[in-house]
Amino acid sequence: MPLRFVIFVFLLFGLLSLQSNCSKSGSSPGQGNSTPPTGAALSTWITNGDKSALLQKQNDQNFGTVSNSYSTIEVDTTQTFQSVDGFGYALTGGSAYVINLLSATDKSNLLQELFGTGSNSNAVSYLRISIGASDLNASVFSYDDMPPGQTDVNLTQFSLSQDTVDLIPVLKQILAINPNIKILGSPWSPPVWMKDYGSSVGGSLLPQYYDAYAHYFVKYIQQMQAKGITVKAITPQNEPLYGGNNPSMVMTADQEASFIKNNLGPAFQSAGISTKIIVYDHNCDKPDYPITVLNDAAARAFVDGSAFHLYAGDISALTAVHNAYPDKNLYFTEQWTGANASFDGDLRWHVKNVIIGTVRNWGRVALEWNLASDPNYAPHTLGGCTECKGAVTIGKTITRNVSYYIVAHASRFVPPGSVRIASNISGSLYNVAFKTPAGKKVLIVVNDGTVSTSFNIKFNGQWVTTGLAVGSVGTYVW
Repeated sequence: MPLRFVIFVFLLFGLLSLQSNCSKSGSSPGQGNSTPPTGAALSTWITNGDKSALLQKQNDQNFGTVSNSYSTIEVDTTQTFQSVDGFGYALTGGSAYVINLLSATDKSNLLQELFGTGSNSNAVSYLRISIGASDLNASVFSYDDMPPGQTDVNLTQFSLSQDTVDLIPVLKQILAINPNIKILGSPWSPPVWMKDYGSSVGGSLLPQYYDAYAHYFVKYIQQMQAKGITVKAITPQNEPLYGGNNPSMVMTADQEASFIKNNLGPAFQSAGISTKIIVYDHNCDKPDYPITVLNDAAARAFVDGSAFHLYAGDISALTAVHNAYPDKNLYFTEQWTGANASFDGDLRWHVKNVIIGTVRNWGRVALEWNLASDPNYAPHTLGGCTECKGAVTIGKTITRNVSYYIVAHASRFVPPGSVRIASNISGSLYNVAFKTPAGKKVLIVVNDGTVSTSFNIKFNGQWVTTGLAVGSVGTYVW
């Protein structure tokens, strides 16, 4: 056999072997020798309703083009909606109290876990605090309490002293971890001497004290700032249509509009305060309330947007207000998880409505209620909520409850400045998608159906097949 022929056969065999090896190394599981995927890897975190997985990282997958018959959620970055300010909780006075009971090391570790930005931290980016006491303080107080029959129109007795014990120290420790966290303040009641019934429960603000109450807000913001705490936004009244809590106050839409346009807005303007004024702060069953306030042009000039809870109504109320005033922002500021509710029921409902529903209806912020409580759901005022479960329970140990995971599925992966992008609802797979400032895509999905479901996540002409058990939540990042 001629030597040239032997060399030719040897070279040809080597070339064929090299091609075969290259083809095998470029294939993905389940794709055989198809064209190697060009898409990014998909990272997945899952929480199951039965707690078998709790924000658990799954194996990464690659996008590809192998067809199947499963339903598809397609994410589209060319359609953009509102940007996001953050996800978080209410840091009540009671929350701060039980957190402060921890040892210095345990407290530092917990706050890092909640507010830090490391790979195992939840990166909570927004907090709501009460202006004075909420019903999840140990007792009722305002910043200017007076003996019965006495008033303090000039607010000479105004003091944050009660909040300097627990709330302000915890806030400052949080700000040391995340200086950019946004803080919203909401009052449950003004000082009792400003009210018509002279009680911390119910009643209304007397017209002769509208101006004093506006300056009460000014003093609050200025004195918090002096302590290194910037209050980015306030609502004039928590749950203004419910006067049965302790503390609480009723404020109609017309009263709130009058207070904002004649007193609060001008007081902020005169003092050079840029803190946002957000109206309503109550349930989704009354979108006419914020619309009434915004219909008043003089009040509207001072208003940034509207805030909602969902103890009544439907989350689509946010879109109704957006459609009426698309230039005004929308916020979801409170939803509690209760002592007697189930983990799986709350996980499914809250992710569907509070996290996904809020953002799909133009909301910039989604907040759960109480951050922390003790094992008896305390502290709380006499007449306050006795079943409000914290995101964490602090006793002999720290227990992470359902709202810890509800918020973490968003806050850990969707930083402030992210923008909602388009994604379709596929059957019972409710979802919302984002593009982060770093360019990552994030999809949050809950299976609200009755059977485990496999589905595709499609992006830029390629897809990944994944699945969720009944009631499970997945966050997908690529």
